[in-house]
Amino acid sequence: LHDLWMKALVLEDNEGRRAVLVTSDFQGVPKGMSDQVFEKLRSEFGLERHQVMITFSHNHCGPRLGDDLVDYYPIEPEQTALVNEYTASMVSRMVATVGEAIGRLAPAGLKMGEGTATFAVNRRNNKEKDVPRLLAEGTPLKGPVDHSVPVLSVRRSDGRLEAILFGYACHPTTLNFKMWCGDYPGFAQLELENSHPGATAMFVNTCGGDQNPLPRRTVELCERYGHMLAVGVEEALREALQPISSGLQTAFEYADLPYLQVITRDELLAARQDRNVVHARWATRMLGKLDAGEKFPPSYPYPVHVWRLGREMLIIGMGAETVVDYALRFKKEFGRGTWVCGYADDMIAYIPSRRVWEEGGYEGGSSLYEYGRPALRWAGDVEDRVAAMVDKLVTQVRG
Repeated sequence: LHDLWMKALVLEDNEGRRAVLVTSDFQGVPKGMSDQVFEKLRSEFGLERHQVMITFSHNHCGPRLGDDLVDYYPIEPEQTALVNEYTASMVSRMVATVGEAIGRLAPAGLKMGEGTATFAVNRRNNKEKDVPRLLAEGTPLKGPVDHSVPVLSVRRSDGRLEAILFGYACHPTTLNFKMWCGDYPGFAQLELENSHPGATAMFVNTCGGDQNPLPRRTVELCERYGHMLAVGVEEALREALQPISSGLQTAFEYADLPYLQVITRDELLAARQDRNVVHARWATRMLGKLDAGEKFPPSYPYPVHVWRLGREMLIIGMGAETVVDYALRFKKEFGRGTWVCGYADDMIAYIPSRRVWEEGGYEGGSSLYEYGRPALRWAGDVEDRVAAMVDKLVTQVRG
């Protein structure tokens, strides 16, 4: 339907400190891919890990990368070779894109604001088949949502709008066919770039792990949601945006997220016979690892970024599929000007809050096998560990 994009925004303050944000229409960037990009950016441009955040919209109408979702599909040598070839190409092109953006550095001013879009629905608390009727009746939907549309404008010194960075908390799952399309974020970016010739529109998925665009499954709905999001961005741009002062501080660290229980050989042998083909493929692959002498780690390194832009803006970036509770919590704790982004650096699995973990279900229950992890569930203190790391890094950048 339309092209998929990766885009890079390079920021540099008056002291020469830099930060690089990559946005993309990928479903997920796995650690094996992003680590290559981080290393190449360090060697070629002197950029350290804390200076670079790679985000992905979680678009479902695009190619697989690296070992992301490796057990979802039959492992055919021809397809594996194509995935590896495409992934290697994207590593090179991402590094080149960042290099191009560095080469175009020029004086600019940043301003921030916020609009609204209301199509995201908490999918845990509302049955998809009931949503059209509930909306028609005017019945309030259930569950936490984040309908804010944070916006950052970048204008050159001559007043020209160079870039529009915006976010929203919702799965890009309006469509589910095998045709390239950026889903609603893709349509929103296209509309904004058509309305602002010469500007680059960039989308980040904030914390939409448990949010869906509902109703869905038609191109018309996808275009409508993209338009609604673009209208939310335009709403913010029309208001008196708050200027962001010079100054840039960046921090990064891994939080150690333990599994509730590492999978055993006996459990894998049983799972290999499962009628769920993804579960069975996962079990077979994991048994191969054990047979090769590999030992499964008890935890996973979870990437956490905190950037401070001027005195006004705080960007929190977290890996994988964070549920909406994280955005609502951190925006309340750290105040106005706080952006909370999931889907950064590594497509690990769902990252439940304590509430979601205790409720269970798809986002909080035994679904880690779908992402190739050597366990079924996280330990129950995941939110506490993520929050402790965010607190540490916010303190660090605020000095």
